[in-house]
Amino acid sequence: MSVAKFETILLASGEDLLKRLYQAAQTDRSTDRGRKRRLARALGLSFGQLLCGVGFNRHIRELPDIVALLGYSSYDALAQRRNTMFATDIYDELRMRDVLSIYSSAKDNLPLLEIIQHLMRRRLEHIEQHIETTVSSSIIERYKREVRAIYGDGIASVDFAEQRLDRPANGFRALLNEVVLIAEHRIIPIGDLFFRDTLFPEEKRRLIGKGLVPPRLIHLRLADADVAPAERDVLLEHSTIAETA
Repeated sequence: MSVAKFETILLASGEDLLKRLYQAAQTDRSTDRGRKRRLARALGLSFGQLLCGVGFNRHIRELPDIVALLGYSSYDALAQRRNTMFATDIYDELRMRDVLSIYSSAKDNLPLLEIIQHLMRRRLEHIEQHIETTVSSSIIERYKREVRAIYGDGIASVDFAEQRLDRPANGFRALLNEVVLIAEHRIIPIGDLFFRDTLFPEEKRRLIGKGLVPPRLIHLRLADADVAPAERDVLLEHSTIAETA
């Protein structure tokens, strides 16, 4: 049997998924706790890839035989283990490409999208905690790529963006240039975003620099007498540029 790829399991039809897993299971008919990992190896996958590939497959609720084959008593039991794996793995059991495949498959699958939107908040918080303690450049780069995919693939909701903006300043928003991501992908309208007092002057500078803020909004913001001095300096600088452009 050819080695399975994660995407092959994730995107397989119900019939194909059954066929692949039963073929792999023929080499190991034992029922001990290690069988799931041996089954994963037979398919050329890590245990996390098998669990999430099968668990996030759109047909898994209709395939109780596969749930049982993996040693779980019910879909809910499998889903609980799958959710924990996705939320806590940091590019170990699941490769970067696997994570991106899960996001890509979720955007056109509403039931899966709702699950992923719930889990990704916990997942990102877990990765951020890891970054704060290890400062691993390779993890940081993959984290940035993952967050860009969340916004770029249409996985991010308004609630997700608002929750990210409401968090205390911790450096990740600047690291990701997240306010620009939110504006570029139109998660929150620029007129709403730009007029928020909670955005830092540098974030507004970046929004303007990316051409995301019409000149009239800059002038309207300048008309507010309560704008903080640091922000006003940024606005004045760019209002002059807008006028001479």
